[in-house]
Amino acid sequence: MKEKKIFALVLGGYVNGYSIIKELFEMGVQNIILFDDHRSLGSFSNKIDRFERIKNDPDGLKSAILNLRKDCDYIVVYPTNDLHLENLSALHSELVDFCHLPFNQKNIISSLDKNVQYSYCEKHNVPYPKTKYITSTEELDLIEDLLFPLIMKPSKRYPLSVGVFRNILIKDVKDLNRQKDLINSFLNKGIVFIVSEYIPGDDVNIYAYVGYRSDNGKILNEWIGKKLTQHPDNFGVFSSASNTSSDIVREQGRKLMEVMDLQGICEPEFKYDPRDEKFKLMEINLRSMMWHRLGNASGVHLQYTQYLDAIGEQVKKEKQNLNGDTHFVYMKHEISNIIFRRKYWKHFKENVFGAKHRYFAIYDKEDLKPFFYDFIGLSKALIRRCQRVLKGN
Repeated sequence: MKEKKIFALVLGGYVNGYSIIKELFEMGVQNIILFDDHRSLGSFSNKIDRFERIKNDPDGLKSAILNLRKDCDYIVVYPTNDLHLENLSALHSELVDFCHLPFNQKNIISSLDKNVQYSYCEKHNVPYPKTKYITSTEELDLIEDLLFPLIMKPSKRYPLSVGVFRNILIKDVKDLNRQKDLINSFLNKGIVFIVSEYIPGDDVNIYAYVGYRSDNGKILNEWIGKKLTQHPDNFGVFSSASNTSSDIVREQGRKLMEVMDLQGICEPEFKYDPRDEKFKLMEINLRSMMWHRLGNASGVHLQYTQYLDAIGEQVKKEKQNLNGDTHFVYMKHEISNIIFRRKYWKHFKENVFGAKHRYFAIYDKEDLKPFFYDFIGLSKALIRRCQRVLKGN
């Protein structure tokens, strides 16, 4: 009988996509394919069998997958951003017979909305920041009733082409008035925002639960961790992380995956609030985020778990090392932070040198091209940043 030919298809070759590629390769998975809409760092990896540049829309993705289908029997898909999830959901009925799509088609689109996520927190006693949903300029005026400072962010991830900010800090009413024109310009385009109370403390108070839940509702493997710092500031994205956390984070993460009936790899992210000593949900990522390889480095292989589950193989339950002796570091962000963030040296020293085991997000002596590509990108970004500083922007 002919053996089934299976492809592992990674969508997006940034840090999270490249980390998926590395884990699958190390676990012996063959036929790793990368699709992206540009020449990303993962496309330079010697661990992939093929790279294809595609249009990042449903038609472009459909055409590329159907073409890939000619060379294999089954495809295990790994999305790395919310647009991938939206495109795959739109194509679900056309792909599901020969693709493993790692999400619950019944609720994937609604579950991307932070307002929906917070509604489940309210129903199931999971702490979350006090929040208002902003859909119009009239509702924007009502946030003056909340206690400043506030964090405003889109209710879901919008395409980069929209140009909407990731989040902004609103310090007081005067600051709100200064930023109203910008916010209203996006509200008029149909962008929906949530405004939340600001939880005090910096980026060292951010924790995550990451689990893989199968389509029959069983969490097959999971890990928890803690961000050490972010980039470019306290409201940015991962810079370094550590394998330490609280059992409360695990309990709340599990609860949200189960009551929301989420499937695939999901990451509820929490911030610790010292005022009431609670871990409050910030957002749930419904795919692998940038620092997911920390779980791999501390003993849990969620990408491989997904692969085995997709092809019907038995999944081994893995136990995470949680003693805080492992740091996962993205040096591109660490270098930028130490140059542009005040008093960052203590964090840099601890992040890079303060653990028994240290894993770099990109550097791999057996696969150097992605590292050099990323280094060139860092150099260009630093030059642009310095130019803006010199111009006073």
